[in-house]
Amino acid sequence: MSSDGAHGDQATSGLDRRTELREFLRSRRARLKPEDVDLPSYGRRRVPGLRREELAQLAGVSYAYYARLEQGYGDTMSAEVLDAVARALRLSQEESDHLVRLAQPERQSTVQAAPSPQRLRPTVQHLLDTLGVPAYVVGRRLDILGWNRLATAVFGDWARLPPEERNVARLFFLSPEARDRFADPDRRALRIAGVLRMNAGKSPGDSHLSSLIQELSQKSEEFRQLWARHEVSCPSTGESVRMRHPLVGEFDLVHEPLTLPGGAPMRLMTYHAEPGSRSEEALRMLASWEMEPLR
Repeated sequence: MSSDGAHGDQATSGLDRRTELREFLRSRRARLKPEDVDLPSYGRRRVPGLRREELAQLAGVSYAYYARLEQGYGDTMSAEVLDAVARALRLSQEESDHLVRLAQPERQSTVQAAPSPQRLRPTVQHLLDTLGVPAYVVGRRLDILGWNRLATAVFGDWARLPPEERNVARLFFLSPEARDRFADPDRRALRIAGVLRMNAGKSPGDSHLSSLIQELSQKSEEFRQLWARHEVSCPSTGESVRMRHPLVGEFDLVHEPLTLPGGAPMRLMTYHAEPGSRSEEALRMLASWEMEPLR
C-alpha cells in the first residue's frame, strides 16, 4: 500500500524566500503588543503589533539594520543578530529555526535546490504491515507514501485514490469525507498548515511543494487564511487526536511521530489508544472488521 508521491507534470517555481522572510517577520511583530514587552504605547496604531523601530530597540540593533532583514536580506546577518531578533519576537524554537532557514539558507546543508519525489523502502512498508496500531509514512510534501490496514480503517481507504491525491493536506482541506474523520478539525487544520509551512522553509526550491500550496490556496478559503498567519509547527509528540468514525463514533488516539533515518526526511506517523479505554475498544472493533477476510 504505497504511493510514489508524484504530483504530475504541473509544477511551478519554488517559494520566494525573501517574501517568506518578510511576511514571517511582519506576522510575528503583529502578534506582540508594546505592553507585552514592557514598552510604552503612544496613541492609536495603523497596524497591530510592534513597530519596526521598537523591535530593533528590543533586539539591540539599529533600525536600518533590522529593516534590511525584514526586507528579505538576511544573508549578511550574523547568527547573534538573528538570535537577538528571535528573542525579541519571543519565537519558539521551531520558529527560530524557521527564521534562520529563511534568512540564511546556505547554512542549511540538507536543503536541495530541486528535491526529487520520495519513495518508500520495501522494508519500511513491511514494518508498517507488522505494526499493531494505525500507522502511515509521510514525506516532506505530506504525501502519504505508505500505510497499513489499520490506518485504512481509521482514516479512509487511500488505496482507492489516485497517487497524486494521497496527500495529508490535500485530503484534509479538499475532501469533506476525509476531514469529517476528525472531531477537532480546526486544531487539525492549523497543525497541518504549520507543518507544511515548516517543510516549505526547509525546501524552498521544491516546485511541487510550491504547486501544492498554490492549489490549496486557490481551492480552500480556510487554508488561505491559515497560510497567511505564517504559523510554523512540527508534528507534536503525544498529542491526543479526537477521531470520528461512522461505525464506532468518536474516540481518542495518541499521536506519536517518528523520523525515519536515511535520505530525504520521512516521518512514521503512529496512533494508539490508551489501554483499557473506550477508545481502545473502538480501535479493536475497527481492527477486527478491517481484518475480516473478503467473502
